[in-house]
Amino acid sequence: MTPSYKTAYETVLFDVADHIATITLNRPEVMNCFNQQMLDEFSEIWRICRHEDDIHAVVLRAAGERAFSTGVDRKLGRFRHPNPLSEDDPGFWLGAKQNRVWKPLILAIHGLFAGGAFYWLNECDVAICSEDATFFDPHTTYGMASALEPAALLRRIPFGEVMRIALFGNEERLSAARALSIGLVTEVMPREQLWDRAHTLAARLAEKPPLAVQGTVKAVWDSLSMTIEASRSVPLMYTQLINEKTKLGFASGAERTWEIR
Repeated sequence: MTPSYKTAYETVLFDVADHIATITLNRPEVMNCFNQQMLDEFSEIWRICRHEDDIHAVVLRAAGERAFSTGVDRKLGRFRHPNPLSEDDPGFWLGAKQNRVWKPLILAIHGLFAGGAFYWLNECDVAICSEDATFFDPHTTYGMASALEPAALLRRIPFGEVMRIALFGNEERLSAARALSIGLVTEVMPREQLWDRAHTLAARLAEKPPLAVQGTVKAVWDSLSMTIEASRSVPLMYTQLINEKTKLGFASGAERTWEIR
């Protein structure tokens, strides 16, 4: 029996088929910027993606021709707690990993990709883009410090590249070719091929034993915050917990009697 999902969201489209969840940002009239409604809807969608075992992989893409997303909606804004120590960053809602989603996330990026859109890129597993994609962070141009997005971006690209994006604002716009050369994305293609390619990649992942894929995602992401020594030993537990349940076509390990001397 295929689970049923709420699909009547106001800011995104959400569909699940063949073990793939497809999320489409759907505010093209404002270049898919996020407001509080979109934050709330993403929080619910990530909860579904996390809990529903029928979902093996996730694709995030955007409607419209001009932009994937230009970040926060500067007109409508978002809820901000009056006590700054109680305020949550938008990544609390938007970030897949902050919502403990270990299903692999593929981003299919086109057009303008700016500011808060990096929340999605910083927590995806595979990012691909079309030839018209342009990446930039406008915070400093508008008199704002750029902090959270570049801090997380340091996990993906070199320090110098992060600083150029963060410091120069609108004046530092990366082309798709440049994004590929620094490892921000892994593939560039014509716009008309983007969604099909993202679905093809997701389908390949969805066919694999899901625990093996999810365990791989979690082990790699967990290691980012570990010391070198811990990253050598802690990931072993994922192979011990998962591999015996999911590996295919391998004989069991040979038995051995251990003798303590």
